[in-house]
Amino acid sequence: MKDFRDLKVWQKAHGLTLSVYRASADFPAEERYGLTSQLRRAATSIPANIAEGCGRSGDRDFARFLQIGMGSACELEYHLLLARELGFVDAEVHTDLEAQTTEVKRMLTSLLRKLTADS
Repeated sequence: MKDFRDLKVWQKAHGLTLSVYRASADFPAEERYGLTSQLRRAATSIPANIAEGCGRSGDRDFARFLQIGMGSACELEYHLLLARELGFVDAEVHTDLEAQTTEVKRMLTSLLRKLTADS
């Protein structure tokens, strides 16, 4: 069993989640159960799936959870775009969050390639 906290991709995904929570803290109150919740759930799903995958037996199971995390990262990208276009985050914040998301996706892709090459 791997300790997920040791994985750089988990550390980056956790940092991204914290950034999303901070960025969405001032969203309109009527979005609490809408876009705010969707953004936060998508962001949280990434490191949560990495952590859960670490607790599974074998690289195949781990890879499956990384793929789920990748799907959540793609979902997050859309929600961030929507938040920007609705004026809930400014362009600078969106650019930063998008860059963090892209970095996490690259790291997930790299780890997935390594896992599938080893099996």
